[in-house]
Amino acid sequence: MDMTLQSCRKFVEVLASNEPAPGGGGAAALVGAIGTALGNMVGSLTVGKKKYAEVEEEIIALKAKCDALQTELLNQVEADDEGFVPLAKAYGIPKDDPTRDEVLEAATVTACAVPMHIMELCCEAIEYIAVFAAKGSRLAVSDAGCGAVCCKAALQAASLNVFINTKSLKNREVAEEMNAKANAMLTKYCAMADEIFTTVKAGFGQ
Repeated sequence: MDMTLQSCRKFVEVLASNEPAPGGGGAAALVGAIGTALGNMVGSLTVGKKKYAEVEEEIIALKAKCDALQTELLNQVEADDEGFVPLAKAYGIPKDDPTRDEVLEAATVTACAVPMHIMELCCEAIEYIAVFAAKGSRLAVSDAGCGAVCCKAALQAASLNVFINTKSLKNREVAEEMNAKANAMLTKYCAMADEIFTTVKAGFGQ
């Protein structure tokens, strides 16, 4: 069942249950989509305003990118569920089965793929939101700040879904490569999101 087609209340209810999905990865994807949409809303409130005529073309182009990004993030909710299925099945293989370790290793790598992609999408969203915050309508700048905060949270949440899996990988070279990639995104884009938040907050005299 595609949880993004359910109500917000239903999503939260299932998230709180003992169902294996959605979990942290799916929640991160949804929060990232919400954060992206908040930035996109700033763009929507900017387009058509004479005061922002000079940046309108740039904002329109950015909105189109965010439209696609929102959809891609929402698609990751179900993708994360599907990516976890092989790992869940692998854990069910008897420990004396000679193929277990190999199957488990491959499934663990697969389980890392979607949360890593969610991280990449959140980084992209934060870059877009930085532009909305700097050039978009001042009347909606708080929403750009909110979007940055949401995308940062989604980025961090997705990273934990990478790290919990890389920890158990036997191939430490592959694990450390993924860890390095994830940590590089956290270092750069958490700082960028924090800067957006701080700048927006300072604009309110706080």
